[in-house]
Amino acid sequence: MTPEQRNLMRQRENMRRQIITREADAAVRDSGLQLNPQERARFESRYIQERRKVEQSLRQQIDTERQKEIPTLIQQLRKEFQIDEPGKSPVTKPAASPKSGK
Repeated sequence: MTPEQRNLMRQRENMRRQIITREADAAVRDSGLQLNPQERARFESRYIQERRKVEQSLRQQIDTERQKEIPTLIQQLRKEFQIDEPGKSPVTKPAASPKSGK
Protein backbone atom coordinates (compact mmCIF):
# COMPACT_ATOMS: atom_id res chain seq x y z
CA MET A 1 0.00 0.00 0.00
CA THR A 2 1.37 3.39 -0.94
CA PRO A 3 1.89 6.12 1.68
CA GLU A 4 -0.94 8.11 0.06
CA GLN A 5 -3.32 5.16 0.39
CA ARG A 6 -2.33 4.63 4.04
CA ASN A 7 -2.87 8.32 4.73
CA LEU A 8 -6.27 8.23 3.06
CA MET A 9 -7.27 5.20 5.14
CA ARG A 10 -6.14 6.98 8.33
CA GLN A 11 -8.16 10.06 7.39
CA ARG A 12 -11.27 7.99 6.72
CA GLU A 13 -10.89 6.11 10.01
CA ASN A 14 -10.42 9.36 11.92
CA MET A 15 -13.50 10.83 10.27
CA ARG A 16 -15.53 7.70 11.09
CA ARG A 17 -14.42 7.92 14.74
CA GLN A 18 -15.31 11.60 14.93
CA ILE A 19 -18.79 10.90 13.56
CA ILE A 20 -19.37 8.06 16.03
CA THR A 21 -18.09 10.20 18.91
CA ARG A 22 -20.48 13.04 17.94
CA GLU A 23 -23.35 10.56 17.73
CA ALA A 24 -22.43 9.05 21.11
CA ASP A 25 -22.43 12.58 22.59
CA ALA A 26 -25.84 13.18 21.05
CA ALA A 27 -27.10 9.88 22.51
CA VAL A 28 -26.02 10.99 25.99
CA ARG A 29 -27.83 14.30 25.52
CA ASP A 30 -30.92 12.64 24.07
CA SER A 31 -31.06 10.20 26.98
CA GLY A 32 -31.61 13.08 29.38
CA LEU A 33 -29.27 11.46 31.89
CA GLN A 34 -27.04 13.55 34.12
CA LEU A 35 -23.83 11.53 34.20
CA ASN A 36 -20.51 12.16 35.84
CA PRO A 37 -17.47 11.89 33.54
CA GLN A 38 -16.83 8.24 34.41
CA GLU A 39 -20.47 7.23 33.81
CA ARG A 40 -20.52 9.26 30.61
CA ALA A 41 -17.45 7.43 29.33
CA ARG A 42 -19.09 4.07 30.17
CA PHE A 43 -22.33 5.15 28.46
CA GLU A 44 -20.45 6.22 25.31
CA SER A 45 -18.44 3.01 25.29
CA ARG A 46 -21.59 0.88 25.55
CA TYR A 47 -23.31 2.99 22.89
CA ILE A 48 -20.42 2.42 20.49
CA GLN A 49 -20.32 -1.29 21.32
CA GLU A 50 -24.06 -1.77 20.76
CA ARG A 51 -24.01 0.39 17.65
CA ARG A 52 -21.36 -1.89 16.13
CA LYS A 53 -23.67 -4.84 16.77
CA VAL A 54 -26.58 -3.06 15.09
CA GLU A 55 -24.45 -2.10 12.08
CA GLN A 56 -23.12 -5.66 11.74
CA SER A 57 -26.65 -7.03 11.87
CA LEU A 58 -27.78 -4.57 9.20
CA ARG A 59 -24.83 -5.49 6.97
CA GLN A 60 -25.75 -9.16 7.29
CA GLN A 61 -29.38 -8.42 6.41
CA ILE A 62 -28.33 -6.42 3.36
CA ASP A 63 -25.94 -9.16 2.23
CA THR A 64 -28.67 -11.77 2.62
CA GLU A 65 -31.14 -9.70 0.61
CA ARG A 66 -28.51 -9.00 -2.04
CA GLN A 67 -27.81 -12.72 -2.45
CA LYS A 68 -31.54 -13.34 -2.91
CA GLU A 69 -31.80 -10.65 -5.60
CA ILE A 70 -28.68 -11.42 -7.64
CA PRO A 71 -30.02 -14.53 -9.45
CA THR A 72 -33.07 -12.55 -10.60
CA LEU A 73 -30.84 -9.72 -11.75
CA ILE A 74 -28.66 -12.12 -13.72
CA GLN A 75 -31.74 -13.65 -15.37
CA GLN A 76 -33.06 -10.21 -16.30
CA LEU A 77 -29.73 -9.21 -17.81
CA ARG A 78 -29.46 -12.50 -19.66
CA LYS A 79 -32.89 -11.89 -21.23
CA GLU A 80 -32.08 -8.26 -22.00
CA PHE A 81 -28.85 -9.12 -23.77
CA GLN A 82 -30.44 -11.99 -25.69
CA ILE A 83 -33.15 -9.63 -26.97
CA ASP A 84 -30.60 -6.95 -27.97
CA GLU A 85 -28.49 -9.41 -29.93
CA PRO A 86 -30.53 -12.47 -30.89
CA GLY A 87 -28.35 -15.54 -31.13
CA LYS A 88 -25.25 -13.68 -29.99
CA SER A 89 -23.85 -13.20 -26.55
CA PRO A 90 -21.95 -9.95 -26.00
CA VAL A 91 -19.51 -11.77 -23.72
CA THR A 92 -18.50 -14.40 -26.30
CA LYS A 93 -18.44 -12.07 -29.31
CA PRO A 94 -14.97 -12.41 -30.86
CA ALA A 95 -12.87 -9.29 -31.07
CA ALA A 96 -11.75 -8.10 -34.49
CA SER A 97 -8.25 -9.18 -35.35
CA PRO A 98 -5.79 -6.32 -35.83
CA LYS A 99 -4.47 -8.13 -38.94
CA SER A 100 -7.92 -8.20 -40.59
CA GLY A 101 -7.75 -4.49 -41.44
CA LYS A 102 -11.09 -3.67 -39.74
